[in-house]
Amino acid sequence: MAHLRSRRRLALAVPVVLSLTASLGFLPSTASAAPRASAVARAADGTELAYVVNTRTDRHTLTAVQQAVTAAGGTIVVTYDRIGVIVVHSANPDFAKTIRAVRGVQSAGATRTAPLTAAGTTDEGAVQYLSKADAAKITRASAAAGESEPLEADQWDLRAIGADQAAKINPGSRNVTVGVIDTGVDDTHPDLAPNFSASQSANCVGGKADTSYGAWRPAKPEHYHGTHVAGEIAAARNGIGVAGVAPNVKVSAIKVADPVSELFYPESVVCAFVFAADHGVAITNNSYYVDPWLYNCMDDPDQRAIVDAVNRAQLYAQRRGTLNVASAGNSNDDLDSHALTDASSPDDSTAGTRTVDPHECFDVPTQLPGVVTVSATGVDKAKSYYSSYGDGVIDVAAPGGDKYQIPDTPSKNGRILSTMPGGQYGFLQGTSMASPHVAGVAALLKSAHPWASAAQLQALLKAEADNPGCPTGPYDGNGDGVVDATCVGGKRVNGFYGFGIVNALRAVK
Repeated sequence: MAHLRSRRRLALAVPVVLSLTASLGFLPSTASAAPRASAVARAADGTELAYVVNTRTDRHTLTAVQQAVTAAGGTIVVTYDRIGVIVVHSANPDFAKTIRAVRGVQSAGATRTAPLTAAGTTDEGAVQYLSKADAAKITRASAAAGESEPLEADQWDLRAIGADQAAKINPGSRNVTVGVIDTGVDDTHPDLAPNFSASQSANCVGGKADTSYGAWRPAKPEHYHGTHVAGEIAAARNGIGVAGVAPNVKVSAIKVADPVSELFYPESVVCAFVFAADHGVAITNNSYYVDPWLYNCMDDPDQRAIVDAVNRAQLYAQRRGTLNVASAGNSNDDLDSHALTDASSPDDSTAGTRTVDPHECFDVPTQLPGVVTVSATGVDKAKSYYSSYGDGVIDVAAPGGDKYQIPDTPSKNGRILSTMPGGQYGFLQGTSMASPHVAGVAALLKSAHPWASAAQLQALLKAEADNPGCPTGPYDGNGDGVVDATCVGGKRVNGFYGFGIVNALRAVK
């Protein structure tokens, strides 16, 4: 599946999460299944770690905590005073323990388990670049069908949600921008250049926004994930390549992927949400989970601080009118269960195996309150075999691709075709691909209802969705004869599709 680690990014806001931060900074004390072996990160002598320190937002407290940070051997990278989050570097192995005892500090912890200089690893998954032979075949089929874009005949996903028809009615407003919080976007791609907003783009790696020209671009050609996502949202209908769900809205890039490891650390994501909110971004797409923990358990002080910091930032964005959309994940996990196995965390050093309760150990940002959690479907409108799910967790569903669900297209490829760096095109599958379809439909809704709040947009997304209901028989997504998942719920709302598969055509009518 495409970019496996980036959807371990995708989820939804489960009801229990609403108690997670009724007010910014105060988190409940919960008992999770996080093993003590993974619990508190400590810097080895002479090595630096990054930390988030979360405080009250009054000026007196912030000043006092900043002074305490310095006294404890910390260097302040940036302070987000409106949400009370301070990003710090320190080589003091006792920094977190020391700073948690400071008056006014509500949570604090390391945002990684490896030193700042660690390279790390990443798994890009199986991208399939479009061959010249397939491109020629698709172009001929598109011309015969009267499609406006040369490669549109292979975009079964647009037709599945009525986006091809919606574009004829309302392709979206130029006043609406979708921010792609991801690996960066190649804005020179001919399908993206017409709709790219440089003034709303930045490089947030490390926690502090860099708005210098081009800083938002991918660090390497293989960091293609954000470019693919951007094309799904807003590739222009310009007679070149593919089309996006909302082909006339603007798209911006907020890069958060480490240039070496391609990991999405908490301080970078905090920066991204704040930047989006402060720069008029109407919708953010979040096809990732925050590294290094797939699930952040609240009985671990470091993981608790990560949840607190990112939640403060995304709630700030919501208050400023930004709707945050996120993928549910590619692990085929039931996010409404009480026992999941996480064998991938921490992913910046040596991963262990632990059992977690997803009601008390949270996938961030998808399980944060108010975030739209998206599951993935294939061409048959069935849940994709890899997509995580959960009754009361998934909000809506959208095409994410499924290699086992074969479309009647020229390529017969069940994945999603979109833009790639260097003017190329390629196929990917994952909840990472489902989330941008929802972000695109949300952009169409925002175009039609410019004064709608984030909560109102989420309600509209749910209201216009089509729910296929739970499967009538056992769900065997990969066809191996083994039941892979159980759908709980009814026709109106259920664990596979939430309120249903989004509908772009209905959004513009």
